[in-house]
Amino acid sequence: MSNKAVINTDKAPAAIGPYSQAIKAGNTVYMSGQIPLDPATMELVSDDFEAQARQVFTNLKAVCEEAAGSLGEIVKINLYLVDLDNFAIVNKVMEEFFGAPFPARAAVGVKALPKGSQVEAEAVMVIGD
Repeated sequence: MSNKAVINTDKAPAAIGPYSQAIKAGNTVYMSGQIPLDPATMELVSDDFEAQARQVFTNLKAVCEEAAGSLGEIVKINLYLVDLDNFAIVNKVMEEFFGAPFPARAAVGVKALPKGSQVEAEAVMVIGD
């Protein structure tokens, strides 16, 4: 018997491949990468990096809430940026969504992301005791 549960919400973009939005194992939730798609249209929200970053965190928030958690319970986040010159902007946007203590984080420069996105984020959340 598995203690693995699929987390899925229509308030975040549907998976565009053979994966789940998130998997909950015990009290840990592993969230797949979110790109800045509008969940209603499945299109990028904007070409503007700041708007894209904001949508990525909005999408992660929706997945957290579907798993009965919150952004504040994220313990680790991995960011993927097509242009590392946007590092200061992503920091500013993160501060809109997260408070201290901030999650552990990595930010990695990549050549390209799905659908021409400029940013992607995946996270791990621990909920409950």
